[in-house]
Amino acid sequence: MSQFDFPTHPLPCAVPAWHGTVTARQWREAAQGVLAQGGRLIALWGGDQRPHGEDFAVHAAFAMRPGLLWVTLPIQSAFPDLSDLYPAASRMQRAVFDMLGVTAEGARDTRPWLRHAGWARDAHPLRYDFDPSNRTTGGRDDYAFVQVEGDGVHEIPVGPVHAGIIEPGHFRFSALGERVLRLEERLGYTHKGIEKRFERMAVQEGARLAARVSGDSTVAFSWAYSMAAEAAAQVSIPARAAWLRALCLERERVANHLGDLGSIGNDAGLAFGLAQFSRLKEDWLRSNRMAFGHRYLMDAIIPGGMVRDLDRAHASRLALEIQTVDKEVGRLKAIYEDHSGLQDRFINCGKVAPELAANLGLTGLAGRASAQSWDLRVQFAASPYDQLDVRMATHRNGDVAARVIVRFEEIQESLRLLRAILDKLPEGTHCTTLPAVPEGRRGAGWIEGWRGEVLIALETAAQGRIARCHAHDPSWQNWPVLEHAVIGNIVPDFPLINKSFNLSYSGHDL
Repeated sequence: MSQFDFPTHPLPCAVPAWHGTVTARQWREAAQGVLAQGGRLIALWGGDQRPHGEDFAVHAAFAMRPGLLWVTLPIQSAFPDLSDLYPAASRMQRAVFDMLGVTAEGARDTRPWLRHAGWARDAHPLRYDFDPSNRTTGGRDDYAFVQVEGDGVHEIPVGPVHAGIIEPGHFRFSALGERVLRLEERLGYTHKGIEKRFERMAVQEGARLAARVSGDSTVAFSWAYSMAAEAAAQVSIPARAAWLRALCLERERVANHLGDLGSIGNDAGLAFGLAQFSRLKEDWLRSNRMAFGHRYLMDAIIPGGMVRDLDRAHASRLALEIQTVDKEVGRLKAIYEDHSGLQDRFINCGKVAPELAANLGLTGLAGRASAQSWDLRVQFAASPYDQLDVRMATHRNGDVAARVIVRFEEIQESLRLLRAILDKLPEGTHCTTLPAVPEGRRGAGWIEGWRGEVLIALETAAQGRIARCHAHDPSWQNWPVLEHAVIGNIVPDFPLINKSFNLSYSGHDL
C-alpha cells in the first residue's frame, strides 16, 4: 500500500490485507487517508505490550478498495482521537479506556462504556497484571445520560431487563408525546471477559471460545477465527473444507433471516408471519443438527477445516429442503408485499438515508438497505465465493421496508448459493492438522456474516498460545445508527425498528 507514508507489509489473511506500525501523527493521517479514499473503519482496539518489554498499543482495522489495512500505534498512555472522522470510533475508544486505561486525546465523550462498576475504577481487565479474582467494584454506576429539555419533553427508560428473552440493554427515550426526539443507548451489561479469556489459550482451543462470542453468528465468528489462526500458522485448508464452511455460513444466514422476518411481521401485528417463519426456521435448524451435529452449527468449524464431513444422504436431504423453503418463502414474500397493514407500518419507518448511513459507517444488511454496496462475498471473495458470483441485494430507502426486502432477497440468493455449493462440492478431505504457531505472528480473519462483517485480529505468544485476540461484531457500527433511525418516529414503532436491525448485545459486549 504505497499511498501511505509509513511502511506496510502483507498480512497473512485469506483476503488482501496489510499491516503497518505508525507514529501518533501517522495514526491520524492514515485514518484521514482511508476516509478520503472512501474507506471505512472496521474496528479499533487496544493491547498491553508490557510483557514484551514495550508499553501499550492501539490498533485500527480499515476497509479499503485494495483490502484490509491493520494499523498499530505503540503508546504509553494516550492516542489521538478518531471519532471526529469516524463516529463509530467513539464507543470503541471508550471501551479501550475501560479495558486498558489508555485515553483518546481530544475525544468529546469519555464516559465509561463497558465497566458498569463491575470492577474498580483504577482497574483495567485487559492489562496483563489484572487479577480476575478481585471482586472490588467501583461503587455506584452513575451514568450521565444526555438530558433533553423543553416544554412537554419527558423521558422513558426501557430496560436493561426486558419483557422478552432478548439480552439486556438500556434505552433512554426523550419524547414529546409519542414522538421520539432522542434515543440514547447504554450497553455493556453482558460483558463476559471473552477477550481476557482468550489470553494464554492455545490457538487451536480458541476456536471454541470464538464460536460463543455471539450465538446467532457462531459460523461467522468460527470461520473468521479459523481464518486468522490458519493465516498465522501459514497453512491452507482443503478445498472441500472451504466449500463446507460456505455451506454452513449460508445456512446461518437463512436461519437468521427466517427468524427475523417472522418477528418483524409479528411486531407489525401479523402473528401469521411469526408462526410460518418460525416453523420454517425450526425445520432448518433441525436439519443443521442432523447434518453437522448442532442446531446453530456450534463447533462445526475449527482451524484446519471442519469437524465432520457431509455425506451424500445428508447432502440430498439438504437439497430437497432448499427447494421446499424456496417455494414457501416465495409465497410468504408475496403475502408480506400485498399486506397493506404491514406495508403501512414498514414504509418510511425507521429510515436511514444513504448519506447518514455512509457518515456513520452503517454496515451489513442494514447498510445494504441504505445503499451501502458492501459485501465481503463480493468485494473480497475468499474461496469458494470467488467461484460462486454472489449477487448483492441493495436498496436505497433505508427504512424497515427496505431492510425486509433485503432479507427476502438474501434468502433467495443464499438458497441459490447453497444449491451451487452442493452441486460443486469438491471431493477430498475435510480437515488438515494445524501446525504449531510460532510466537509473534499476526493473522486476520474477515468474513461477511449474516448481520455484517466479522473481524478477528489474532496475535500469538510462545508455545502456540494466544497473546491477544480481538473479535469485532458489526453491531459496534450499527447500534449508534439505530439511535438516529428512531428519531421522528413514535415510541411504539421502536420494537419494529429495533427488530429490523436485530443487532447483537453479546457480540458487542466482550
